[in-house]
Amino acid sequence: MLELNRIYCMDCIEGIKQLPDKSVDLVVTDPPYLIKSMNGGGFIKNRPYKKDLDNDLIKGFSESILDELCRVMKKINIYIWCSKEQIAWLLSYFQNKGANIDLLTWHKTNPTPACNNNYLPDTEYIVFAREKGVKIYGTYQTKKKYYITPINSKDKKLYNHPTVKPLEIIQNFIINSSLEGEIVLDPFMGSGTTAVACINANRNYIGFEIDERYYKIAEKRINDSLFGVDKI
Repeated sequence: MLELNRIYCMDCIEGIKQLPDKSVDLVVTDPPYLIKSMNGGGFIKNRPYKKDLDNDLIKGFSESILDELCRVMKKINIYIWCSKEQIAWLLSYFQNKGANIDLLTWHKTNPTPACNNNYLPDTEYIVFAREKGVKIYGTYQTKKKYYITPINSKDKKLYNHPTVKPLEIIQNFIINSSLEGEIVLDPFMGSGTTAVACINANRNYIGFEIDERYYKIAEKRINDSLFGVDKI
């Protein structure tokens, strides 16, 4: 049995399969993106995922992971960071399960100037899906559908992770969609932002990170946060 308030350095699909049915209150995660390359040909992922499960790793990450996440959630209640190429797939997947959906956004005021024949990469997307009956808590201040901030370059350098997301945004998702003491799962934990947000908001967490480098970074970050280092 996996313990709460721990990150496991393992393939997330193997880890999720060890969780009981309907044991998780909320999922907040930032899986590998599927992004069109800037030269106009093909697609690239924002970070490697080492195992092609059932040969269906065709949209940045495996649909079988979504199936497992739906199994372990008490009711569908999930935030997924994604690229615009993944939005239609995710909307279709959760609409077919009868979930209500919101599209949230993070707008960066200083995006990298790599546009060529494209619009600036200044917006990131979050699909929020919740089953009927799942409540949204939080306050007027936490329930924003969009965020406008500079790129969080400081966090990227501090935690040596190219796609680390702002702690405030993750923490607001957790406050809005769970209660104190409930369990939040992040199967792509990265540098540990979701775990730190859970600690700050008095939630339990469990997570998986397949890359040992990021796992060690996340472990250190979590230990630091317990001493009040990583607060917002």
